[in-house]
Amino acid sequence: MTRYALVALAVLASATQLSAQSASHAAAAKPTIVLVHGAWADASGWYDVTLALQSRGYKVVAVQNSLFSYAKDIETTKRVLDAQHGPIVVVGHSYGGAVMTAAAAGNPNVKSLVYVAAFAPDSNEAIGALLQRYPDLGLGTALVPDAAGFLYIDPAKYPDVFANGLPPTQARAFATAQKPIAGSALGEPLTVAPAWKTVPSWYVVGTQDRAINPELERFMAKRMNAHVTELPAGHLVFISRAQDVARIIESASQ
Repeated sequence: MTRYALVALAVLASATQLSAQSASHAAAAKPTIVLVHGAWADASGWYDVTLALQSRGYKVVAVQNSLFSYAKDIETTKRVLDAQHGPIVVVGHSYGGAVMTAAAAGNPNVKSLVYVAAFAPDSNEAIGALLQRYPDLGLGTALVPDAAGFLYIDPAKYPDVFANGLPPTQARAFATAQKPIAGSALGEPLTVAPAWKTVPSWYVVGTQDRAINPELERFMAKRMNAHVTELPAGHLVFISRAQDVARIIESASQ
């Protein structure tokens, strides 16, 4: 092998190594995405969004909250956030937005928040008070309490009120697997300064949402000066429009 060939091979090997290092650094530079589910759901609902984000090279962590109390879910989510290293993007759906609003407060690693048809309370504000600002579109009359004070959505009403926009068979299956929330959680106020007051925020409005009035979503998004995207979808927009939601999360991460 000639000296020139050896030099060419050395240059090629060096370029390959630099390319690999560059790719590794790029992956390391991506923030961790922490997903916070809402009421009547669990972390498995983020499945399609998780796949989309992982295919883009993101580390994804989905919090599993008990829904036993607002304070307990904040504690659980905060523990997950504190365990991450480097920059974090926190994403909350529905009740999960209220949870992340508190859990992300004061965490210097949290670089952006993404509210997906989610509650974004202000200090001393509870979810129940927010819901009273605009007319109920069906969720209020669909809730059924059990003997322990946990709230379910009437399975017969779930597809229309909570899962509109999904195939009927999928909506009915979700109705049977819904995870109830303690009714008292909806009355617990936010006791800290909300994270959205200091962290850049994005908001996805589901224009066909019947669980949270879209006008309430627009009100909360405007109040926090969020980057807003409106999608023609129901409350489970992160399932029915998973790819769109993943792209919005990626925008927030950049």
